[in-house]
Formats: sequence, C-alpha cells, structure tokens
Amino acid sequence: GKGKGKGKDKGKGKGGKGKGKGKGGKGKGGGKKGGAKVVIEPHRHEGVFVSKGKDDSLVTKNMVPGESVYGEKRLVAESEDKEEKVEYRVWNPFRSKLGAGIVGGIGAMPIKPGSKVLYLGGASGTTVSHVSDMIGPEGVVYAVEFSHRSGRDLTNMAKRRANVVPIVEDARQPQRYRMLIGMVDVIFSDVAQPDQARIVTLNASFFLKNNGWILISIKANCVDSTAAPEAVFAMEVDKLRKDGCKPKEQLTLEPYHRDHALVVAVYRPSKKKKAEE
Repeated sequence: GKGKGKGKDKGKGKGGKGKGKGKGGKGKGGGKKGGAKVVIEPHRHEGVFVSKGKDDSLVTKNMVPGESVYGEKRLVAESEDKEEKVEYRVWNPFRSKLGAGIVGGIGAMPIKPGSKVLYLGGASGTTVSHVSDMIGPEGVVYAVEFSHRSGRDLTNMAKRRANVVPIVEDARQPQRYRMLIGMVDVIFSDVAQPDQARIVTLNASFFLKNNGWILISIKANCVDSTAAPEAVFAMEVDKLRKDGCKPKEQLTLEPYHRDHALVVAVYRPSKKKKAEE
C-alpha cells in the first residue's frame, strides 16, 4: 500500500504503510525491515531518541511493544550488542506540545527515566503515553483529565502501562486527588484555561517538591484573545514568578502549534545556589 500510506500520512490512518516499519520499506509491504535499515540514536535528552533517515523523527522506546496508542508509526531496530529487537514509537510534534518543545530544541528536559510526573490536562493520553515511555518502569506519571470522554481513552491506555496513573478529576481541586499522589519531581501542564498559572501553582503547593520543575504549555488566545501572544506569555510568566517559581526558559511551539509557548520554571528554588553563583 504505497499510495495509501502516502495519502493518509498526516491523518489518523498512519496504518497505511504496514506497521510503519522501515521508512524505506514502503514498497516491500509486509517485511519488517524491508528496505532501509532503521538507525536510532539517543537524543541529548535522556529517554528520547531520534530515528535517522531521509526524514528524521523523534521517537520514544515503546513500553508495550506491538501496540500503537493513537495510530502512530512504530519502528523496530536491532539493539547494538544483542539480537533482540527494540521497538520505538514515532512522536508527532504536531499532536503534542511536549514533543514540539523537544523538536524545537528545549534546553532542559526534567522528564527523564525514573521521574515522577504530574501531568495536568492528560486528554486522551497521546503525550502521556510518550511520557510513560520516557520515564520507564522506574518512573510514574499521574495524568489528570477532567473530561470523562477523554478520560476513558486515558484509562484504557493506562491499563497496558503500569507507570501511568489516570485520574479523572478537576485539576482546579487538587485536594480531591491528594490521596492518590505522592510528591513529584515535575509538573507538566497543558490545560487550556485562562487561570492555568494558578491551577499549576496550586497543584505545585500540594505535590511538587522544592527545586522541582514546572513545564507549562501556554495557549495565548485562551488566556486573553485580545492581547498579543508575546504579552500574554510575559503576563503568565509573571504570575508564575509571583507564586515562587523561577522561570528558566520560554520557547515558542511554532510551527507545530500556533501562538503557543512552552515555559520551563523551577519551583521554590533553594537560596543557597545563588550564593555559589
């Protein structure tokens, strides 16, 4: 199905090219490694990889080999020393703010193997599944999603992944799920709400350890659709500052998401560090 694969590539039907195997293996149809060999290199951020080919793509090591979560392509590569194969899932930056941030060259990525992550706005779990891949079996991601409809997909995804804890609850009321969550290292937030900064810092006060990290995806027009995006981002960063966060970097998510920015901040940084600098 060469033609079929090409046409449907952007949409959901990524199944067009068989298992999305070799980038080069379109013509060969079935063969797992028919055509070009898949070369996977580690990304500079731990837990993320890059598949090299005529079009490089961001991938994560699949925790549940043989299964796609949202119809994404999967690649199989031989591991260096052994004969056994490792499966990777392609991470489409157009469907994920975090993916777009990594492709866009974010400097610090606190989500790494072994991290404990609180993910606000988990939606159907597309990005959450990649976070689950990144943190591996030692880590845990608590995914909070208010919508029951998305929450159902999120919960189904979590059934196969031991490190995902789905919570169908309102992120504005962290006290409702405080008994489910321990302290976390990172909060990632993608709730498109005008008071997102408040929601995040409220959750941080419950669950985020001091010197923990906050990653926020800000959608300009949902905070204030009349102001310029830059002004909105600056305003949101300012709110974070007031609530005891130290913003480290801000990154635009263009061209993957229009008028979005990813802000990375450290929560309640300890004062000692300053003296050393």
